[in-house]
Amino acid sequence: MQRVTLERLDAGSPHLRTVAGWTFAAWGHQHPEHDSESWCNAVAAYCGAAGVPSVFVAMRDGEPLGTASLSPDDMSIRRELSPWLASVFVPEASRGQGLASTLVQRVEAEARDHGITRLYLYTPDQQALYARLGWRAYEDVDYLGERVTIMVRELGGE
Repeated sequence: MQRVTLERLDAGSPHLRTVAGWTFAAWGHQHPEHDSESWCNAVAAYCGAAGVPSVFVAMRDGEPLGTASLSPDDMSIRRELSPWLASVFVPEASRGQGLASTLVQRVEAEARDHGITRLYLYTPDQQALYARLGWRAYEDVDYLGERVTIMVRELGGE
């Protein structure tokens, strides 16, 4: 078995539909204005060449294992906060290998490499994971029908 690599997802990638399918299945219900096709188009629009926006995929043996994004906007009620670590997703069959942490660190590195000194994310239930990675709670809010924690990560000087 080959080691895991992290690749930038390109809008023309054969893995675009897989990644969009994962994230639509996980969060599409919160966005009734989207169907699977418009969601896929939205993911493609975030497949930037560098910086914000960017989408990354963990790969092994040519197969995608998980994804995470660097997004300009991930919370409609807090548009003044930017950019965001977003859409961190690892399918159940690939969990427990540290892939989410590796993907988060890749997004952090991308942000840092482009002069970004602060990132935000929100999560309803993964606060402990992100805290282990150096994120701190910023604010608890009700968003899209659930209680979530906005978290912040200072990136300067690392």
